[in-house]
Amino acid sequence: MSPALGPLAVTGRAVLAALAAVGRIALFAGRGVAHLVRPPFYGREALTALMQIGWLSLPVVGFTALFTGGALALQIYSGGSRFNAEAVVPSIVAIGMARELGPVLGGLMVAARVASSIAAEIGTMKVTEQIDALVTLSTEPMKYLVAPRLLAATLAVPFLVAVGDAIGIMGGWLVGVNRLGFNSAAYLRNTADFLEVWDVTSGLIKGAVFGFLVALLGCYHGMASARGARGVGQATKSAVVGASVAILAANYVLTELFFAA
Repeated sequence: MSPALGPLAVTGRAVLAALAAVGRIALFAGRGVAHLVRPPFYGREALTALMQIGWLSLPVVGFTALFTGGALALQIYSGGSRFNAEAVVPSIVAIGMARELGPVLGGLMVAARVASSIAAEIGTMKVTEQIDALVTLSTEPMKYLVAPRLLAATLAVPFLVAVGDAIGIMGGWLVGVNRLGFNSAAYLRNTADFLEVWDVTSGLIKGAVFGFLVALLGCYHGMASARGARGVGQATKSAVVGASVAILAANYVLTELFFAA
């Protein structure tokens, strides 16, 4: 091979490997969704996953949204003051939280907490041959381990996004009233006047997609984990990185679909 073609060959191999990985994940997702609609159904597993993904993620999502809303209010006020547009703080905080920051930051926090947990749990089960034991007991691992988590995350993350939106807007209100001198009633009125139903709905749809991606990547890397502690650690890292990148990429695609002129 010509030396000049070396970098091109390396790039080509990387692209082909990435496309192959996307194909494997897509096939894995198809199998998981297929098991969601075929009996038997493991309701207890789904409820347990719903509690772990939704309820136990509330504190981290809530605190993240609170401080993000407050910082966003300060930044918008600082930037708007250059153009005598300080009055836009309530509306921009509300729209920014509902459309973008609530879903994206909520999804990233869930990815950090849940994707790693799922990958570590399933990876450990694979290493200790518990998944082989499920097969021996005529239990389909995809149906028992993957499908309930996909369903739970898809349902739980929109709920977390809705709570995060409310807390983030409250954080902006607290900073606006106590730090920036806004009238409380006027701030809340501007928020309600400029925030539309589609702003909130689009964020909830994003949350459902992000939740699915988080559970999908966590389950995929857990099931694909190599043997040993190093393999489980690598699977956990790959799950978090993959879920975070997938959320950011999906956010752009969904924003383009929802709001492109």
